[in-house]
Amino acid sequence: MAHEHKLAIFRGLLKFKSNTQKIWGVLIFLSLITAVEVVLGIYKPESLEGQILGMKGLNWIFIILTLVKAYYITWDFMHMRDETVGLRRAVVWTGIFLICYLIFILLQEGGYVFNVYQDGFIKRDF
Repeated sequence: MAHEHKLAIFRGLLKFKSNTQKIWGVLIFLSLITAVEVVLGIYKPESLEGQILGMKGLNWIFIILTLVKAYYITWDFMHMRDETVGLRRAVVWTGIFLICYLIFILLQEGGYVFNVYQDGFIKRDF
């Protein structure tokens, strides 16, 4: 069942002539996202240091950009766009749910450990 892979990215906004060109295009896209993450990590703008939902805005940006990269790698390099809708949803939604659940657990436990080191023993009822 050999078939041609789609040579367009961003829902058809960019179209390439060969697989090699497409790989370079995807590499540039992922590199740009990584460069934004690195620049934000180095400079840490003061405007993003405020608390949003219990975490700094800068951390939320890092989490969102990481999810975008993970989704796009799954979508393009694992050829999820060529699969049926049900399989795509099962793979991608499950991964996103588990990542969001992991973030929630890390924030809960990390906040608790931080408060224990800062204030001593804390009993918290959920």
